[in-house]
Amino acid sequence: MKNIFSKISVFFIVVFTVNLHAQDWPELNHFKAANKELAPPLPNEQRVIFMGNSITSGWKISRPLFFEDPAFINRGISGQTTPQMLIRFRADVVALHPKVVVILAGTNDIAENTGPSTIEMIMDNLKSMAEIAKANGIQVVFSSVLPAFDYSWRPGLDPATKIPILNALMKDYAESNGFVYLDYFNAMDDGNNGLLETLTYDGVHPNEAGYIAMEPLVLEAIAKALQ
Repeated sequence: MKNIFSKISVFFIVVFTVNLHAQDWPELNHFKAANKELAPPLPNEQRVIFMGNSITSGWKISRPLFFEDPAFINRGISGQTTPQMLIRFRADVVALHPKVVVILAGTNDIAENTGPSTIEMIMDNLKSMAEIAKANGIQVVFSSVLPAFDYSWRPGLDPATKIPILNALMKDYAESNGFVYLDYFNAMDDGNNGLLETLTYDGVHPNEAGYIAMEPLVLEAIAKALQ
């Protein structure tokens, strides 16, 4: 009987823990403490929030010097898709009062990390983030999705075809609405809609050389957004 009660207790602990995680599906708690500790921007500070997934979060790990600028705030969470980012957009972007948000998102949607997602669904989420930013006086930089020929964790989803379609829609939307479009894709493409081998360690995520290639492009885009 004692063993039965012990097993039941363990079961409920596991279920409770899983439910707690499920309730924070967008990971609003991920940056909660960091956001609370972050001081308001200085009067002349050109604060920039980098919103994204593992490609953004990995940037700070591979190139910490780039984020030593206190005006550059990294809010990337590994594995995230655009619906998750949309939910946390106010907490992790708007509430921090940046001048610019650099959005790099969409590849995990194509990889179906949080379930099947059409190109139109991805664009809807990106548009909603941009509209929220614009309504709060934040300039928007739409980053193209980086090239990826395939995903090792979800093979066969044809990102090499889907990513250029998404990027084209993103570019058209940005140009039609006064946002900045940042083209990483053409600068990093291996000619087959895949990421250049010299710029990646797994065909999807940049290595240090990849981030070094991205940095002047994003700095130029930020400067354009601030004009």
